[in-house]
Formats: sequence, structure tokens, C-alpha cells
Amino acid sequence: MKPALGRLVGEIRRCRQCIEAPLGAPLPHAPRPVLRVSQTARLAVVGQAPGTRVHASGVPFSDPSGRRLRDWMGVTDAEFYDEARIAIIPMGFCFPGQDAAGGDLPPRRECAPLWRPRLFKLLPQLELVLLIGIYAQRWHLGPEAGPSLGETVRDYRRHLGRSGLPRFLPLPHPSWRNNAWLKRNPWFEQDLVPELRREIDALIHGSSKITRINSLDHGEGTN
Repeated sequence: MKPALGRLVGEIRRCRQCIEAPLGAPLPHAPRPVLRVSQTARLAVVGQAPGTRVHASGVPFSDPSGRRLRDWMGVTDAEFYDEARIAIIPMGFCFPGQDAAGGDLPPRRECAPLWRPRLFKLLPQLELVLLIGIYAQRWHLGPEAGPSLGETVRDYRRHLGRSGLPRFLPLPHPSWRNNAWLKRNPWFEQDLVPELRREIDALIHGSSKITRINSLDHGEGTN
């Protein structure tokens, strides 16, 4: 890891902003930032924030959601956790805690503005970024994101076909909480997942540049 990236990762791992200068209530536990980056990974996985299991283990996506995500991607555990090939950069680096119903809270508001611009500036080699969930999609796509997660994901071919690098591929979160959405939208596993696997196979096994998807004249997914 080059010195500038190493220094920044060290700063992130020592961060206590959400306790010492929080926006709102402070983080209710000790911070444990979770991320994996390198200057060779051409693919980045951008999720929401660590959950309880990941907070305990320090290993991103070390839960059932992670198993489903790896299945969608068509990669082995060894491939997924090879940070030389795949970066994992959640919107919030620390577990944000849970709400009264037992669901995970949104990513901390302090985290993304403080770290993401500096971090992505040091990762110019990224070619494809998987945007998992609405927080990642709104941050990285800005006004190009749809009014809902479903509409943004349905428009994946437009986002994937954008000019310049990195390109973005929006995905729903692989949590069991989205089982009903997946059932209502069979096009996701029929159309998007095979496209996702082709892109990732080209990135981690194929040539030095991913094949551009410019022949996007096949039909859009529908409900």
C-alpha cells in the first residue's frame, strides 16, 4: 500500500468523530471501522454500514447477507476477501447501533463527508463500484439516482453504461429483509445478476479493462 493511502487508512481506523464531535447522539459503543482497500483493486463493494456480526468480527459481510452477495457476484470467499482485487468501502465504517425495533440504524452522518472524497481520490484504478442500498446510491449517483431504490436498480443499464470510470452498478441490499422485493422483481435475478457476474468475471479473471456495455438496446427490467 502506498504511503498516502496507508496514512489515510490509519486515520480512518483511529477515527472517533462520531463520539467526540457527533452530529446528533454519539455512537453508543466504541468505534470499530471496517474497510478493505488497496491500490490494485479494480472493483469496489459499497454497502451501508457494518451490522452486529461484522462489528464483532471486524470482517465485512461475514453474515448471511454476505453469503447471498457473494452468490450474486459469483465469487468465492477467497476471491471476495482478496483486497488486492476487491475493495470493500461501506458508507459508514462503524456499526451505527440499532433502533427500537432491532433494525440497524442508518450510517453515521459524520462518516461519508469526512472520509469518502479523500479515500476515493486515492483509488483512481477503480473501474466498477457496486452500490448496495439507497445510501450508497444517493451518495455516489447524486441526482442521477432514482426516487426509490427499486427505480434506481431497474435503471442499472444506464448507470453501468455511463462514460468514464468508475462505472456504477446499483443493487438492493442482500438482507433477508429484501426477500419480498426480490420476489416481486424476478427480473433482478434473471437479468441483472447474470450481467453482474459477467462484469465481475471480466474484472477479476479477464483482461485489463472490462468490456464496455454499449449495446444496451435490450429491454429494461420491469416489475
